Amino acid sequence: MSVKFNPLEYPFASKRNVIYGKKGMVCTSQPLAAQAGLDILKKGGNAIDAAIATAAAMTVLEPTSNGIGGDAFALIWTEGELKGLNASGPAPEAIVPDEMKAKHGDAMPMRGWDPVTVPGGPSAWAEMSKKYGKLPFEELFEAAIDYAENGYPLAPNTAILWGRAFTEFTKIFKDDYFKYWFETFTPNGKAPVAGEMVYLKDHAKTLRELAETKCESFYRGAIADKIDAFSRETGGFLRKSDLEAYYPEWVKPISTDYKGYRVYEIPPNGHGITALMALNIYENYQKAGCLNLDSYHNQIEAMKLAFVDAQNYVTDPRYMSVTAEQLLSKEYAKQRFDLIHDKALTPEYGDPTSAGTIYLCTADAEGNMVSFIQSNYNGFGSGVVVPGTGVALHNRGSNFSLDPSKDNYIAPKKKPYHTIIPGFLGKGDKPVGPFGVMGGFMQPQGHFQVVVNTVDLHLNPQQALDAPRWQWVGGKKVHVERDFPYAVTEELARMGHEITVSTDSTLMGRGQIIWRNDDGILVGATEKRADGMVAAW
Repeated sequence: MSVKFNPLEYPFASKRNVIYGKKGMVCTSQPLAAQAGLDILKKGGNAIDAAIATAAAMTVLEPTSNGIGGDAFALIWTEGELKGLNASGPAPEAIVPDEMKAKHGDAMPMRGWDPVTVPGGPSAWAEMSKKYGKLPFEELFEAAIDYAENGYPLAPNTAILWGRAFTEFTKIFKDDYFKYWFETFTPNGKAPVAGEMVYLKDHAKTLRELAETKCESFYRGAIADKIDAFSRETGGFLRKSDLEAYYPEWVKPISTDYKGYRVYEIPPNGHGITALMALNIYENYQKAGCLNLDSYHNQIEAMKLAFVDAQNYVTDPRYMSVTAEQLLSKEYAKQRFDLIHDKALTPEYGDPTSAGTIYLCTADAEGNMVSFIQSNYNGFGSGVVVPGTGVALHNRGSNFSLDPSKDNYIAPKKKPYHTIIPGFLGKGDKPVGPFGVMGGFMQPQGHFQVVVNTVDLHLNPQQALDAPRWQWVGGKKVHVERDFPYAVTEELARMGHEITVSTDSTLMGRGQIIWRNDDGILVGATEKRADGMVAAW
């Protein structure tokens, strides 16, 4: 069941060590949150309890990437099987597609009320606890409330993202209702800097109410009333009736076999299927066990072909013109692979019918393991903050299409194409463990590269995360990190790839991994691109 690590040192491989544990482990991009989750394990909680506690703390400790008003997905290994939870919300019932198209033209906006969909995050916490948790729900919020009320020193990478958001929002937020974002997150008229104490008193009040009501207040109580009233006052579409009607959905994970391992993702409307399709295509490449120009070229081309299919077809599964099974067909993957030649291609979607996010993972001594991701999307989300609550509403509706011919065309009560995806690796009917890479459209590309690094190159979890990454961004355009092999970069350019060396490592995703070996030992890693920590017991 365990992954075989290659003892060889690759030139780019991380020199940092993996972290081992036995009784429990929590990995995420914020050390204080990881410790909050580990404290729950030490109190007798399980991996599900730890995931909830960590997630709640992350809304306070890294609000640049997630919040109480965001969405969430989870893959949970418990009771001998993998279970999926989709806690993403639909567009409000009052949305009128033709009016959105007339107002915005070809693309949905990123900020303001129009891209706000029903937030599912709090419902995920409550549902996971109700179904599989051990400790009282209120106990899981203690660390988050404490950090919000009594303050915490800001981590360096979070400070960078906070500063960028403040600079951007100062320029673009003109409507009066955006003032509550500034009052909540920059009360001193500036973004906090690394090491500065941050206090989020409104978050503390809301988190306490969520803890006491098992998140019912957010959907059917006082917090829902506040969201409804603010939306009506300021031109939003979201109503209490949308919140009242919402419940998270347990789903069957989708998967593909990749060279003897089973790679799992949440099914659409999430785009984890993109990583699975890319693996299916790349599996046809016969020299995948080594790293060279040809292997990188084939990886990039496989990802491009998978991504254009996902962007054309993936949405709320009730509206998809093809099925996940059709997209994951090995025969279709071979057809797509046959399009790859020795020059970069401009990808087009095929026809399979003819053939701003945080990630965390947890594990406990009982064998439970959780792969969990939640997000406000694109930094702080929509920029809409419900006054007095700390609830920053996400902007997932920005991923809807405004082309009526597309499967992902905006509609009332419809879930949009979604970028946050938890991953999980298995072998046979046994779990290996949770993994994830956050970062918008980088996420399936990060998943793909981590699996290739792990299965094909036998890198340990830390090496698999820290290896230099590439990211396809459209057409023939590919971004690579500064430590990406220079000679390969030059040759990829000669093959027609339009290469840009990225100086911003935050654009390449931030991930975590926990593998469990045959002896029950936990092996954890968190990567160099984040403030992260592996908290082990």
